Amino acid sequence: MGHGIAQVAAAAGYQAVLRDVDRDSLARGIQAIERNLVKGIQLAKLTEADRDSTLQHIHGTTDLAEIAKADLVIEAAPEKLEIKQQLLREVEQLASQPFIFATNTSSLSITELAKVSEQPGNVVGMHFFNPVHLMRLIEIVVGKATSDDTVGLVRQVAQRLRKEPIVVQDVPGFASSRLGVALGLEAMRMVEQGVASAKDIDTAMELGYNHPMGPLKLTDHVGLDIRLNIAEYLYRELGSETFRPPELLRRMVQEGKLGKKTGTGFYDWTAPAEDRRTAHSS
Repeated sequence: MGHGIAQVAAAAGYQAVLRDVDRDSLARGIQAIERNLVKGIQLAKLTEADRDSTLQHIHGTTDLAEIAKADLVIEAAPEKLEIKQQLLREVEQLASQPFIFATNTSSLSITELAKVSEQPGNVVGMHFFNPVHLMRLIEIVVGKATSDDTVGLVRQVAQRLRKEPIVVQDVPGFASSRLGVALGLEAMRMVEQGVASAKDIDTAMELGYNHPMGPLKLTDHVGLDIRLNIAEYLYRELGSETFRPPELLRRMVQEGKLGKKTGTGFYDWTAPAEDRRTAHSS
C-alpha cells in the first residue's frame, strides 16, 4: 500500500518521500511503482513524460528523519495499533513543524491511535484501496478528536489525487471494511464448504455484481494475514459471528500462504496471468 500511495501522490505533483524499514523493502516498493508505470504506458493510460515526472517526484529512504518537514504523513504500517502508535510518537519527536498524521488502517480506531499524539486534532484515517493507483475511493475516518480543518485538508488532498473521498465516523471497520470483510469471509466459508472453487466464486461477484475484482482474489492482494488480523479485531469489537475468522483462513496463514506477496493464496501467483489457476478449491 505504501508504494501505491507514494505513486499517486507523486503523480499528482506532490514531493513524495517513500520511507521503508530496510533497503530491500524500499527497492521492492520502487520497482513496483516502475512496473505500474510501464503497464500504464503499455495500456496508453500514461505517457513516458508522465512516468518520468512521477519518478522524479519520489524520493526513497530508510531514514525516518527525512520526513520531518512533511505537511502530511500517511502511514501504511502493519495492522497493529502498537506499531502505528509508536510510529506516530517517533514522527512527532522528529517533526520540525505541525503536520497531519493520516493512517491507512482499514479497521483500527483513529481515536485510540490519537491518544498518544501531542496534536490529536491532526490525526485522521485516510484509508486507500488496493491497488492504490487504480482504485478511486478514499475513506476519510474521523476520530473523536479529529478537527474539521484536518478533515477539510485531507479531502482536498484526496481530490487532487483524483480520488473520490467519503467521510465516515470512527467505528470498528468503518464502512468499507465491515462490508468488504464480511463478503470476503463468507466467500472463504463457501470454499471451505466446497460450494464452488475460489475462481468461480470470484467470477460470480465480478460478472453477476459488477465487482472489478472478486473477494478472494482481493484477499490475495491485501494479504491473508492482514485479513485475519482485521477479522479478529472486528469479531472481538463487534461480537458478531459474521466476522469470526474461518478455519481455512487460519490454516492458510499458519502455512505461510498469504496471497500474492508469498506466491500462493487462493490463487497461484507464480504462474503467468493467462495460466493462473485456483490454488484452493475446497
